[in-house]
Amino acid sequence: MSVRRVLVLCLVAAGTWQFGSGLYIHLKAKLAQHLIASAWSRSLQGEREVRPWPWADTWPIARLLVPAQGVDLYVLADASGRSLAFGPGYVSGSAAPGTVGNTIIAAHRDTHFRFLRWLTPGTRIVVQTLDGALHGYEMSAAAIVDVRRDYLEVQSAQQTLTLLTCYPFDAIVPGGPLRYAVFANPVGLTGGLLVAGHDGVPVGEVALRIAFPRPDVQLVERRQSVAIGLADVVHQVAIQ
Repeated sequence: MSVRRVLVLCLVAAGTWQFGSGLYIHLKAKLAQHLIASAWSRSLQGEREVRPWPWADTWPIARLLVPAQGVDLYVLADASGRSLAFGPGYVSGSAAPGTVGNTIIAAHRDTHFRFLRWLTPGTRIVVQTLDGALHGYEMSAAAIVDVRRDYLEVQSAQQTLTLLTCYPFDAIVPGGPLRYAVFANPVGLTGGLLVAGHDGVPVGEVALRIAFPRPDVQLVERRQSVAIGLADVVHQVAIQ
């Protein structure tokens, strides 16, 4: 067999392996959310720290919906690399979902948070918390931030939301210093639009209108004690 033919076969084998590996990652991410949906339903009934499968070391603490994008995801209790394989994760140190302050949720750029690249200011976002309450947000801005020098404010007079993933979205090599952050500010919720997720369970009658002035969510410098260093977030999150 010629050297050229061997190289071609090696290239085909490598491509097949890469395709299969990528497909497995996407299937795992999608199927896990269906399993987590059952744990979320039990959580809404009063159970706490409901693990979606017996060996899981995390559990859902919130539900994230973006109706305009058809997005319906369950947010896990931590943002470790192991948990992010199955869903978005809550970044500890930020405000808990549904409480005053800036809640930071992170996920992979090529699976659960791939949709962030298509969000535009004005997009409405809904977060459901463990008590069943619905919290509405409207995207105000997006920014590319550098983990080596930028910081995210975590203290806010209102419930603000930051969605965080790696950047660029189409990077070949993961793990660079850039992150894509979507900032969202609170809006009111009124009846009008039924939102049902992939598990078929409606989260309520949801329509959004601006209910009060939208605060600025800004990157702040290290000297301010109310900031989370993005390098610290990356150490916790390990998003690709």
